[in-house]
Amino acid sequence: MRKIVAASLLLLSASAFAQAQTAPFDMSGERPPGASVTPRLTSPTPAAPAPVPVTPPLSVTPAPATPAAPAPTPVPPAVAPRPQPAVPGDVRRFIVPFSTLGLGGEYDRRSWSVYLTPEQAAAKASFTFAYQNSIVVAPEASALTIYLNNRPIGQQRVGSPDGSSAVTFEVPPGLLQPGANLVTFEANQRHRTDCSIQSTYELWSNIDPAGTYLSFAGRDAAQLSSADAIRAIGVDGAGKTEFDVVVPALEQPGTTKPLLRLAQGLSVLSSMPNQIFAFNTASLPPGGPGRLSVLVGTAAELRPLFPGLPPGAESAALAAFVTDPRDGSPVLLISGPSWQAVSSAIDTIVAPTDRSSDVRRDVLTTERWSAPNAPLVFSDTNIALSQLGVKTTEFSGRRLRTSFNIAVPADFYANAYGEAKVLLDAAYTDNVMPGSHIDIYVNDNIASTVPITTTSGGILRHLPIRVTMRHFKPGLNSVAIEAILMTKDDAACAPGSTAGATPRFALFDTSELQIPDFARVGQRPNLAAMVGTAYPYGRATEPTPLFIDRVDADTLSAAATLLGQMAVTAGHPIAVETVASPNTIGDRDAIFIGSISQMPATALSQTNISTASQASWRPVADTQAGVVDTGTAFEEWNSKVSGGVLRNRITAFREWLSRNFDISRSSLQFIPGAEQIFTPPNAATLLVAQGSSPAGAGAWTVVAAPSAKDLREGLEVLTTQLNWPQISGHITTYSSKTGKIDAVPVARFDFVPSTPWSIANFRLIAANWLSTNILSYAFLLVVFVLLIGVTTSSMLKKLGRSK
Repeated sequence: MRKIVAASLLLLSASAFAQAQTAPFDMSGERPPGASVTPRLTSPTPAAPAPVPVTPPLSVTPAPATPAAPAPTPVPPAVAPRPQPAVPGDVRRFIVPFSTLGLGGEYDRRSWSVYLTPEQAAAKASFTFAYQNSIVVAPEASALTIYLNNRPIGQQRVGSPDGSSAVTFEVPPGLLQPGANLVTFEANQRHRTDCSIQSTYELWSNIDPAGTYLSFAGRDAAQLSSADAIRAIGVDGAGKTEFDVVVPALEQPGTTKPLLRLAQGLSVLSSMPNQIFAFNTASLPPGGPGRLSVLVGTAAELRPLFPGLPPGAESAALAAFVTDPRDGSPVLLISGPSWQAVSSAIDTIVAPTDRSSDVRRDVLTTERWSAPNAPLVFSDTNIALSQLGVKTTEFSGRRLRTSFNIAVPADFYANAYGEAKVLLDAAYTDNVMPGSHIDIYVNDNIASTVPITTTSGGILRHLPIRVTMRHFKPGLNSVAIEAILMTKDDAACAPGSTAGATPRFALFDTSELQIPDFARVGQRPNLAAMVGTAYPYGRATEPTPLFIDRVDADTLSAAATLLGQMAVTAGHPIAVETVASPNTIGDRDAIFIGSISQMPATALSQTNISTASQASWRPVADTQAGVVDTGTAFEEWNSKVSGGVLRNRITAFREWLSRNFDISRSSLQFIPGAEQIFTPPNAATLLVAQGSSPAGAGAWTVVAAPSAKDLREGLEVLTTQLNWPQISGHITTYSSKTGKIDAVPVARFDFVPSTPWSIANFRLIAANWLSTNILSYAFLLVVFVLLIGVTTSSMLKKLGRSK
């Protein structure tokens, strides 16, 4: 009996000791493969906070950092090496709309919105992100803070240099809402050992899109109950959005127009940055994150593919969500007794996105990848940075950079003379030494710099900083403010001084951006305007002629991907009508899509594409030997022949003139030269070109590739949010082998009136044209001086005394 009592007491003691442990004993060898330990916080505030010494924005109070394990040296909290596996029955929504997301420097902040259905907003949710940082980031002074709808839900000390780590935070109940929800990543990072400005470029934390998601409890969050849920399609683990459209009657006449209208409507509804369309006729692809399957056809055509077709599809137009019996994923079903009924069903989905071309937009929709939406500026405007998403920030580091978006219309014409202003509200302490400066960047090109010369600190109230508009382009533009700050403490760089806690600079959101009146006139050709706002097709009052060489899955997928991206930039679907011959187009704006061999010779001639390329443009196979790249060979022979060194020096001098004085060969001519005939290189796999119609009253855009497969794959890459803004000039080519995008600038263009005639606008147009063509300006200046001299001389002879 005594032995039994003693054994019981021993077991109870062991149990109590096990319960008293603060963390379970970790034996990696006994953990099953793929298992992970992920900290889950029930609230943004840990039980035992160990605050990270970073300086957050003034307008937001960050949550305390997660505690570090006690050790002689600070270490980050224990995090899992990979994302936490989904609990059975939970629904996972990937939320990063990019293929890669990097937070660089000492301070970085990225915001975008995620659209949630009412079921997802009501469900219990958690937020998981996976990250890896540079080894030089000091974990004791660096933190990543996550905000949902401007409320911090958690803060993670940056300490994962050896591999990707996952962190999970619980989302407070009631924080999420149906519709758009703002997601913000904010990074405050400091260097371990270095205090120089250069060292700040070594700081980075990369967020893994495949390991960053919202998890919702229960299967109800996966249900899509209305067409409005198309907005909640989201992205996959690589930041892409795909619409898989199954159309058994794909190649039948009369189906192309409603299908392209549907593609544009889906694009505008979702407004995701990296959308692609994939058409097929035979099977329904499996569902998944960031993918939506769409069944389109009459009831008779769809019944063999989808036996569970609702009975109402045989009698009336039907657009509804159904469930795929194979995996339970939602499927958008569009059907009816005839294709006329199918078109009516498509209109019920797309009609809410229609907008008259006469209605002027106030913003460009960018919130799905960069919030807030970019305001569209048409004339003299002052905009506070608070309206552009910039927060008041107190900063204790060495290099502060913050950016925002602004948009200008397609007929923007002020890149040679225009000047905007940043009216800066900021402050700096007396520790900031002369030699520090504030720089303004436009589309990653430096546009202005202001030195800091005082040693006693100062407060800047609406300090005007002139910003040249030469780097602005039609559509979306990114403007960044960067402060380079140097102090004596940084020069000494004593141990522990890399993570300063005392603010030395403050940027206030009361600062303003002032855009002046600028010249407004359309230009043809101008691919940058087409990319920026779908000009001129987005303004058309009549359907745009669309030439497609053949209606197959690859070509139609490519056309839908291109038109979908153009619809997003235009803000509404673009009405199109398919044509079989350029002779029926006349002098209207038109789009040509197809393989180069089937492209009409007239379209190639109008866009200055060599018609011989229809037979010669063939991508070089990897196994093909003995093929010499023309550009490389030319450069090699240029250095070999006599005078090659002199030519190189002349070329270097030209580049120096262009870089420092904006003087190029094109500006040293009285009138612009004619466009040269372009032959696409065999290294290129896609071409986008724009020219005038035969009579010069319309714009013709040609999108061609050696084959339909190259066309589809090329447009899937070129229409991504990262590559789309790189389309510019007269011709743009893309190579799938090198990933390189090249643009041929416009040599000669025509003006297209876009606003009512006025003297003020004409003066601005003339100022920009003369600033671009300096020889013409100099000639006119000499002529006017001579006229004034002759007139003055004649007047003095008549009015003065002869003796």
